[in-house]
Amino acid sequence: MAAKPKRGQKQAKRKRRWLGRGMLWIIALLFAMSGTIKLVETGGFAVAKQMLASDAGGAKGQDDCVTEPGLMELHAQLQLRQSQLSDREGLVLDREQAIKLAEKRIESRLTELVAAEQALSKTVSIADKAADEDVTRLVTLYENMKPKQAAPLFEEMAPEFAAGFLGRMRPASAAAVMASLDPKTAYTISVMMAGRNAGAPKN
Repeated sequence: MAAKPKRGQKQAKRKRRWLGRGMLWIIALLFAMSGTIKLVETGGFAVAKQMLASDAGGAKGQDDCVTEPGLMELHAQLQLRQSQLSDREGLVLDREQAIKLAEKRIESRLTELVAAEQALSKTVSIADKAADEDVTRLVTLYENMKPKQAAPLFEEMAPEFAAGFLGRMRPASAAAVMASLDPKTAYTISVMMAGRNAGAPKN
């Protein structure tokens, strides 16, 4: 039959177990403390770096932002001047467009007037030609009439009108008609015919 372990041996085994567990806890605690120290160092370095960057940025912003009263007033005047120039430029562009539109309308109106003048000239030319043909036919008609038959017609005409017809008739026919007219009427027509060529050049 095996002998039972003594009481002293049991106590020694328990002490060795507690010592082993204690060493493990100590080692784990050391690892935890080491990690905490590294984390604190890293975080502190990042915070310090961020603070330095913020200070540098603030200093740079203060350097870039000029707050001197003279420069700020000059900047405001330049902005006002630029706004005025922009407004004037807009007005000039509007005026240029209005002038161009007016020029186009004037050119169109001139073209219409030229076309109307040409059409009117053509109409007047046709009318003049027709009137001249009518007068020519009347002159031929009066020339073919007997003087005593034509004389009453010329006495009813206005002297200027009668002088015009007689001036275009053949001299022999005109003389025969004049001889058949009342002397007073013939004299008036003669004066009209003479006065028509009074201002003509002598040579």
